Amino acid sequence: MSSPEGSSVAFRRVPASLRRAPLERFARTLQNEVAKGRPFDALITGDTELRRLNRDFRGKDYPTDVLSFPTTEASACPHPLAGAFLGDIAISLGRARAQAREFGHTIEQEVQILMLHGVLHLCGQDHETDSGAMARAEKRWRAKLGLPNGLIERVRS
Repeated sequence: MSSPEGSSVAFRRVPASLRRAPLERFARTLQNEVAKGRPFDALITGDTELRRLNRDFRGKDYPTDVLSFPTTEASACPHPLAGAFLGDIAISLGRARAQAREFGHTIEQEVQILMLHGVLHLCGQDHETDSGAMARAEKRWRAKLGLPNGLIERVRS
């Protein structure tokens, strides 16, 4: 569950390549702007844990870059219960590192892209079924937050 200050970021092992404070500030920005006050927790971990979570919760036995676990039925943000806990996100540091190299930006930016993508899923959006609504929302938020191309846009390129 989130900290009293709001959304939190936890690491299984704190990497030298990432600083916690900027990611926590970014998580609070997502909480306040994207999730309309609803906090969430983000876990930065490795491929092994993401693979296990993906297998256990989605029936897909491979690692992935980000997974979202909403606390309630999918519901669009803003939510009438502003402040109610939104859910959890798990991000693979290994995938984030590789994707940052591949797309020419920092690992911090990649973690932020993955965090935004995860929060949009927590808010009930689903790029696999929504005829592009999540892609458009992600693109708008990336521009507003100063982030490079996101996951959905990369797949379409």
